[in-house]
Amino acid sequence: MRDVPGRLEAVNGRSVYVEESGNGEDWVVFESGAGAGRTCWDPVLPLLPDTARLVAYDRAGRPRTEPVAGALSIDQMADDLVAMTELVVPRPFVLVAHSMGGLVARRAAERLGSRLRGLLLVDPTPETSPMYDDWDARVAKADRMMAVMQVLTHVRALRRLFTGNLRAGYSPDTCQAIVDEDFTPAGTAQTRKELQAVADGIRDVRRRPPAPPACPVIVLAAARPVRRKPHEIAFVASAQEHDRLYVQSLPDARFEAVDSAHLMQAERPQVIAASVRELLARAEAHEAE
Repeated sequence: MRDVPGRLEAVNGRSVYVEESGNGEDWVVFESGAGAGRTCWDPVLPLLPDTARLVAYDRAGRPRTEPVAGALSIDQMADDLVAMTELVVPRPFVLVAHSMGGLVARRAAERLGSRLRGLLLVDPTPETSPMYDDWDARVAKADRMMAVMQVLTHVRALRRLFTGNLRAGYSPDTCQAIVDEDFTPAGTAQTRKELQAVADGIRDVRRRPPAPPACPVIVLAAARPVRRKPHEIAFVASAQEHDRLYVQSLPDARFEAVDSAHLMQAERPQVIAASVRELLARAEAHEAE
């Protein structure tokens, strides 16, 4: 998978790294979650080679893309997503987003309009979740741990200490790319900025939720915690319920609980690929009416 050629594109005044693969007239764009770049989708893309043209990219500040000037924000990430697709994707497309990327994708959907044919949200945790009630404290705790991690990742031999859960779902070459790009001092610093962007922006998202997408939507919710501890089981159950409530608020949406932990693209890539094909088929049926 890591032999996919990439290129730099000028997006909103900075160079953004983009990879394209696949074949067909349809287009699918992938938005990663916090702390991840285009490589997180590697298990999914080979399942869709003849389904569509597939676009994965690195957000501003990730190792192969230039950073933004000043603080990072959800709206800025959404602006970049919209601008990248206007430059790279010549036709209406399906958008796939994981975790924090769901907030970015839903803000972007407000501006994409009829260019968005379908939206697939992979374990997105909408803003209604009580998880965000104490998000500042959660981010502060995570930031303290990542500050230590950022120092340790200066030592290349220590980087793999932080990637144990990746090895089961990713090929060795993808694991190596993730270690070399995301589990570095620069990659860790960017992850801290992305989490802080959510902390800074989630109150506004709660006050002013993104408009409902005017396209078919599928939400895939992780049904299994990483560890079977009571608080993690309760967290997953709560996240599922809020994903389900979000789907019920939409005119054309489907909810599915998936036997997977949060990193679904590594554990259940075939479910994501099947949902992409479903959205493309639904979009085609709508357009034929």
